[in-house]
Formats: sequence, structure tokens, C-alpha cells
Amino acid sequence: MKKQTIIVTGASSGIGKAVAKYFLDRGDNVVINSATAEKLEKVYQELGAGDNLAFVAGDVSKKETGEKLVKTAVEKFGSADVLVNNAGIFETRPFLEVDEAYLDRFLSINLKGTFFTSQAVIPQMIEQKGGTIINIGAAVVNHAIGGSPSTAPISSKGAILALTRQLAAEFGKQNIRVNAVNPGIVRTEMYGDKAVDDLAFMHLINRVGEPEEIAQMIYAMANNSFVTGALIDVDGGRGAGHNLR
Repeated sequence: MKKQTIIVTGASSGIGKAVAKYFLDRGDNVVINSATAEKLEKVYQELGAGDNLAFVAGDVSKKETGEKLVKTAVEKFGSADVLVNNAGIFETRPFLEVDEAYLDRFLSINLKGTFFTSQAVIPQMIEQKGGTIINIGAAVVNHAIGGSPSTAPISSKGAILALTRQLAAEFGKQNIRVNAVNPGIVRTEMYGDKAVDDLAFMHLINRVGEPEEIAQMIYAMANNSFVTGALIDVDGGRGAGHNLR
């Protein structure tokens, strides 16, 4: 398997950090991104600050950040083979209390970040005659939950899944594959001080996921050349059903 160059957005913690480490451990080149430069540089050091790792701080909702990521990947490593659009936020707020500014936060970071970073990398993938984009959706898009008011983030994640399939259709003939992973509840900083294990019952296997388990699927999708337009749940069975409490 040839060495690839991977771009990972939102890599300063959680799933993004785990994805970067997973590819690095298997010999690939990785370019990591986060909007927070201080946190990103700390993770860069934690991941070894080696010759096969680079970092670019910036807001992915701005196309220039994606362009800088691609430029860094190509100049340092010679290609941009895989883009993992992981940067995103998730919060809850009752639907009737959502105002325009609150909704725009999710549309900007989640949807525009995925849209414009993909737009930045696809010309390079066309030039090199191939590449793959893996977007991060959410299992709750297809399995809604009463009592968890999350219309703003869910709307943005639903749009990402629609974008995934449309990009797969538009660029499949250029050997560019586009897929999405829909995580269940994963043990990340996103949950803050909340006892995340108390939510284990929401998965059929009665535990929450670990970031490395999402990274495993992303790695497999990146290296399977016959998978495109797929929206794959990595959710402990949450999308298939649920346990009674």
C-alpha cells in the first residue's frame, strides 16, 4: 500500500486527533488543522512533530484555509490523497429558541467548512487523477431523539450527507471517491464534564464509542477503492434500534 498524504480538519482533539495518529502510525503523511493555533501546535508535538507531519491553523469555513492545507500537503509531501472533513461542533438548544446567529454557527463551521475545504482539494485530486474525501456526519441524522433538541447541528450534518452523495456523483468519473462516516456517541471532549458513559444505553452494544474506532473505519474507507457515495454508521447499532431503559 503506497504512502498517502492525509489532510485532517478539526484535529486538535477527539476524533480528528485519533484519525491523524492512526494514519501516522501506519506510515502515511498527515497535515492537521484546527482553528486554535495553540492547541494545534500542542497536538503537533504530541504526535511526534516528525517529518511526515505538518500543521495549518485556520477557520475551515474560509476557503483560503482549505487552499493553504492543500498547498502545504503538496509542497511538503507531493500530493493530497485523502481529506477527512472532521471539523465540527454540536450543541443542544430548543428549536423555538434558535436564532439566526446560532444557526449560522453550525452552517458555517459544519457545512461551509466541509463544502469549501472539499472545493479546495478537488482540483488537486483531479490533477493527480484520484483521491478520496471522507466527511463526518452524525448517527442522529437518521435516528432522531426526542428530549435532545438539536435541530441546528442536525440540519448542518444532514446537509453534509446530501453533499457527500452529490460530490460522489459529480466526481466519480475523475476517480474521486466521497463517503461519510456517521459516529454514534463517542468519548470526546465535545461532551465536556458530562458522564458520557451514562449514554451507553443508546447503543445496542451498551457502551459508547472510542475515537480510535471511528479512525479505524475512516482508514478502511480511505483504502478501499470501490467504496463511494456510502454513508456508513459507526454507532454501536444505534441506527438499527435501541434498548429500553
